[in-house]
Amino acid sequence: MARASSWAGNLDTIGVTLLRQIDPTLNGNNILVAQPEALIAANAFEVNPSAVGQSQSLFTWISTNGTATTFPNAVGVESGHADSVGANFYGASTGVAPGVGHVDNYDADYFYETIISAASPATIAARVVNQSFIFDSEVSSVDQNYDDYAADHNTIFVSAAGNGGPISSAATSYNGLGVGVYGASSSMGPTSNGRCKPDLTAPGGATSFSTPYVAGAAAVLVQAANRGDGGANVSAASDLRAIKALLLNGAVKPSNWTNTATHPLDLRYGAGILNVFNSWKQLSGGKQTFAETTSHVSGGVHPPGSSTNNVASLVGWDFNSITNFKVQGNYQDRIHHYYFNVPANGGNSFALTATLVWNRAAGKSSIEDLNLFLYSATSGSLVGSSISTVDNVEHLFLPKLPTGRYDLQVMKSASGVTSLNDTETYALAFEAFNLKLNVARTDNSLVLSWPVSPTGFSLQSSTNLSLPTWGNVVTPVTITNNLNVVTLSTTNAQRFFRLQRP
Repeated sequence: MARASSWAGNLDTIGVTLLRQIDPTLNGNNILVAQPEALIAANAFEVNPSAVGQSQSLFTWISTNGTATTFPNAVGVESGHADSVGANFYGASTGVAPGVGHVDNYDADYFYETIISAASPATIAARVVNQSFIFDSEVSSVDQNYDDYAADHNTIFVSAAGNGGPISSAATSYNGLGVGVYGASSSMGPTSNGRCKPDLTAPGGATSFSTPYVAGAAAVLVQAANRGDGGANVSAASDLRAIKALLLNGAVKPSNWTNTATHPLDLRYGAGILNVFNSWKQLSGGKQTFAETTSHVSGGVHPPGSSTNNVASLVGWDFNSITNFKVQGNYQDRIHHYYFNVPANGGNSFALTATLVWNRAAGKSSIEDLNLFLYSATSGSLVGSSISTVDNVEHLFLPKLPTGRYDLQVMKSASGVTSLNDTETYALAFEAFNLKLNVARTDNSLVLSWPVSPTGFSLQSSTNLSLPTWGNVVTPVTITNNLNVVTLSTTNAQRFFRLQRP
């Protein structure tokens, strides 16, 4: 077991510190969660409430030995691993979601055998389940059981990928979130059938401790969705597909992050480094539906349509269903079109991130084939695509998008469709942004400012642009009117500034 790393720095990195500055009430309030733990010694799976700064009334401990509501108890004994996981998940001073409503702390073997793989699984109360353990390898039956449970019960499973070598179950399940660790040894994809895993990374020193950061972020987003931050359609905003799409789309890309049209996520980092603030801002952008639907010959071209309507904002999400129809005896590809304008902004280009998520249906060994495209609505030319045939996630990242009108397309392929009105439900999260660094001078001070959203950027400076050596500006950042503000003393020395992500 690796030691959990610096809590304060990690909470900064994953956007928790900024989120709490903007809204301190976003702490996973009243969300029910579960923490199955693998035994590290005889009966050792339990979180000690005092180790995470929480009351014992927050917990129920469950194993083959029974159920307990007080600590210590006869059901099991304390696990240092469980304490560290809990500290990052819901620890009173160190966790992402210290306000959770209840924690069911299970022995992992009991949890899997009596709930997940049971012939008639019981419905657990938890919306978010953190699993900082692995099955030692990728096991298709394990993934199938988790996928079936998630699809039937809308439960968000967040599972550790492993600390090296091939990625293991349950992180390889389709419907869950597989988590790697950023900045340390971590298992990486692809899965045995070529899918991109992990879905996300987070700091923490080992995947046992990066995973609860993602689970805590999921609990925070469910809380935000339940209270209406994403709009009136709470059931859509809090659906596991919407939460997963928002978490992936809010992630910050490391400098060496890469993907391809057929491998939508980086095989080391997934969508990138967790940033719950970015995900929450995208949720707050609201549900935005498509402008029009078109059908095209299977495998043929599908250019922008004729609608002049645009989405209401350049940041937001949707939760919708898409259906193939039969035309003249043949099923056709079905397209949902989301149009938007990238405005002129002093010649600076925008960055676009879009993520499409759908479930593997309960009882199914395969998935529907959905794809994500970006077209220029003016020229009709293809700008980018995510067209994996094996993943149930598609992801676009286009860091330099010029001014113009665009068509973001969700396509349901007719390939393999055999029944009339074949339908799939999906979640889409998207954001297009341009982050402008503003500079103003007041007397003996230089004031630099930029928007708080999206976050994940550092202010850097150099004294030379010919052969620049960029270093982080260490002056503290303050927040005023949703702007990051840095105030520096003026000098006679020449200095250049930029905003830089990892």
